[in-house]
Amino acid sequence: MLTRRTVLGTGLVLAAPAIAQPAWPNGPVRLVAPFPPGGSVDAISRLLQPHLSAALGVPVVVENKAGASGAIGTRDVARSAPDGNSWVLVFDTHAVNPALISNLGFDTQKDLAPVLLIGTSPMVITAFHTRPWRDFPALVAAAKAKPETVTYGTIGNGSLAHLTMKLVEKEAGISLVHVPYRGGGPLGVAASAGEVDLPTATGTIFVPQLEAKAIRPLASTGTKRSTVAPDAPTLTELGVKVTAEAFWGVLGPAATPAPIRARFEAALREALKVPSVLERLTGTLGVDVDPKGPADFAAFLDRQIGTWGRVVHENGIRPD
Repeated sequence: MLTRRTVLGTGLVLAAPAIAQPAWPNGPVRLVAPFPPGGSVDAISRLLQPHLSAALGVPVVVENKAGASGAIGTRDVARSAPDGNSWVLVFDTHAVNPALISNLGFDTQKDLAPVLLIGTSPMVITAFHTRPWRDFPALVAAAKAKPETVTYGTIGNGSLAHLTMKLVEKEAGISLVHVPYRGGGPLGVAASAGEVDLPTATGTIFVPQLEAKAIRPLASTGTKRSTVAPDAPTLTELGVKVTAEAFWGVLGPAATPAPIRARFEAALREALKVPSVLERLTGTLGVDVDPKGPADFAAFLDRQIGTWGRVVHENGIRPD
């Protein structure tokens, strides 16, 4: 027969495991940077890392897991346990990959939960300093005179810079040669060495080369001029009707509980308010910091996936 003492004792025993459960996060927390070291995703991840760790009270480890235009590291997080210990900081290729890569291994819009859009940045079309073109019209004239002779480098086949340059070619009536690299780090090295005529990417990648005057900016792709190359006109100022902006944002596994996602979002927002972080993002890396929460970020991603998916299909672009 169960007595009151037995029932109470049983209740205490049953309650004990729940009381003993550790509060989230049960670190360390992984922040996956799905590109090699040296690029903007790696730089931003490491800039946020110590402030996230301080806010969450556990170690935050930046894990570079590169490959397939960011898809390999992103897939790893999409398949991870939704316990709040795995997150990914994506770049603009995240919106291109669904159209570019047939075997992603995850559903971009169903298997990942948007947490925070950090910000955007225009890309910059530059020329190595020994090349003769002093401005964008001079480049267009040279490319028209000798089609298929001017080369441009990007962070990879199907990258936003690649797709943007395909639109630029059509609008300007020119034909260029694409040279893909495997991430921002390798492209930055190539830009310094003059391996290609027109290194093209976000200004974030090219800050050292621009400061050293190894490359000169010819045009930017945003709705306004790039903060790292303010003297370069936008394409629309030049009469070329093309606009495109890179973006950075954080996602987690789709089934991650809402309270955990909200706490991680709050930690990210606090990190972005740190003066040294904000100064480096906006002043040094040229990111237009404008945090957007889950709903706005999800809508933004839907638009980006639709827009750039059409460009991939219309131009028959294939992965590297």
